[in-house]
Amino acid sequence: MRTKAELMTDLSTMLRDVLAAKAAGGNHGRIARAHGYVDGYMRALLDLEIVTKNELLEVVAAERERASGPAMRVLEEVTPAGKTVVAA
Repeated sequence: MRTKAELMTDLSTMLRDVLAAKAAGGNHGRIARAHGYVDGYMRALLDLEIVTKNELLEVVAAERERASGPAMRVLEEVTPAGKTVVAA
């Protein structure tokens, strides 16, 4: 029997692989199939009550941030008058 930590590590690895393949412009069919595997894996973890929805969301968010950077970034824009405006 695998531990919860091992299952979550497996999920992180699968997500990382899918996101890397997508970023590299991989074959759409293979990426779609890999997404299906990841979705099924997450569904099984939920159905078996091994993890909560929030735990899965945290793992997905962490892997997306690792692959693409944070979801929101602070942008600094300099106005013509020389004043700095911060927008999110």
